[in-house]
Amino acid sequence: MHEPDYDVAGKVAIVTGASQGIGQSIAETLAASGANVAICSRSMDRVGPVAEGINDADVPGEAIALECNVREREQVQNLVDETVDAFGDIDILVNNAGGEFVAPFEDISENGWKTIIDLNLHSTVHCTQLAGEVMREGDGGAIINLSSVNGQHSAPGESHYGASKAAIIRLTETLATEWAEDGIRVNCIAPGLVQTPGVAETLGIDSEDMPPREEANRRIGHPEEIADVAQFLSSPAASFMNGETVTVKGVPRAGNSMSQDLGLED
Repeated sequence: MHEPDYDVAGKVAIVTGASQGIGQSIAETLAASGANVAICSRSMDRVGPVAEGINDADVPGEAIALECNVREREQVQNLVDETVDAFGDIDILVNNAGGEFVAPFEDISENGWKTIIDLNLHSTVHCTQLAGEVMREGDGGAIINLSSVNGQHSAPGESHYGASKAAIIRLTETLATEWAEDGIRVNCIAPGLVQTPGVAETLGIDSEDMPPREEANRRIGHPEEIADVAQFLSSPAASFMNGETVTVKGVPRAGNSMSQDLGLED
C-alpha cells in the first residue's frame, strides 16, 4: 500500500527573508523535518535569533544565519557559497524575500517602482540563477517561489507589487520547462492574507485572536499553513508537480484582494 513521502530529512535548503513571518515558519518547518537550513535577511540581529531558536530546539535539522541583501548579486553569491561550505550542497531554494507598500499607480515614483521590482523579482532571479547553478551541476532539486494572490488578479493600490508577483508566476512556469532536464522542479505558492507581523500591526489582530486552523470559514491564514505547502512542494510527494502555482487563500471571494481585506479600499 502506498504511503505519501513528505520526507526532506538530510536535504539542504536556503530560505530567504526568514527573520519573521512566512519565511521563518518555512525554515522552522523544514528544520523540524530534518533539513539543514541556511536562512538570511538584511539584518543579522533579526535572522540570527531564528537560527539560534532552531539549533536550540529538539529538531533534527540545523540552521545557519547569514546577513544578505538579496537585491545585491554578490551578497547572494556569498549566501550560496556559505551554504555549500556549511552543508555541502543545495537541494531546496525558497525565494520568500519581498516587500510592498500601498499607493495609487499615479503616485508611485520611478524609484519606488524599481525598489519593489528589485526586491521581489530581481532578488528571485539572483537567488535562482546562483543556487540553481549548484543544483544543475549536482543532483537537481526543488525551487519554491513565493508569489501572491495579488499576482493573479487586479490589486488596486499595489500595481508595482502585483506586477512583480505576476512575473514570478511566469518565471516559475518557464524555468520548470527549461530546467526539468536538470532534475529541478520549480513551483510557486500564491498566499492570500496571512498573519505576519506586518499584517498583525495593520489589522490589529493578535496571534491569540487568530481563528484556528480547523476553521474552514476564514480568509486569513497562519504562516505554518504556507510552510506546510512549501514542505510538500520540497518533498517527493510533489514529484509530479512542476511549473504550478498553488493558491493558498482560504474562502474564495469575488474580487478578493489583500487591499480589500486590509480595509484599504472604499
